[in-house]
Amino acid sequence: MKRSIKLAAGVAATLGLGLAVTMALGQPLGMGHGAMHGMDHGAAAGGHGPMAGPTAMLTKQDAGSAADMGLVHDLLMNNDKIKRSVAKLPDGIRTVTESDDPQVAQAIKAHVSSMSQRLADGREFNIFSTTLPVLFDNRDKITSKVEMTDKGAIVTRTSTDAKVVAALQGHADEVTELARDGMSAMRRGMMARMAMGPGGPMRGMGRGFNHGMQPPMSPDSRH
Repeated sequence: MKRSIKLAAGVAATLGLGLAVTMALGQPLGMGHGAMHGMDHGAAAGGHGPMAGPTAMLTKQDAGSAADMGLVHDLLMNNDKIKRSVAKLPDGIRTVTESDDPQVAQAIKAHVSSMSQRLADGREFNIFSTTLPVLFDNRDKITSKVEMTDKGAIVTRTSTDAKVVAALQGHADEVTELARDGMSAMRRGMMARMAMGPGGPMRGMGRGFNHGMQPPMSPDSRH
């Protein structure tokens, strides 16, 4: 009898966790980052509101967190319009992320620009990645070149530190999986982080969130 009760409780907890993640990220298509920013403004003040979940999941928060989360949301919801290729260099990566859709292309540019500035400033934006903490902790060892194109952005990041190179390449795989699978990849990542416990992503692991789930796309494949 006790075993049955424990089993039922475990199933309920699992279902509750899955529902929480789904409600946090499963927002309607077309909700731009402006709407999300407004919803998160109240959440930041009192920890409540529909978007309290996603922003609250960030390992660190600042004034730009809600807007950046909005951009991520828009890109994930339109992932089928994104084309991405990754070249793994001996000392880093070169990624090309573009879209034929003008709005998605603009969102790509805005996201790349914001994340590049965050890296330069050391303002981490991370939900579940195990590679981003390594990159932010070692940002002074990274050389970056960002080229905006008509349809998106070309990003080249290199380093002479082997650990940082591994993190750069691992993070490129993480982003490729997000571009390929959209919201389902985000939910997998959040579930993986929750499974780790309150500590969140383990710093310095250098592996993507898809470990043990499914392999990332090949380095030179396109969405």
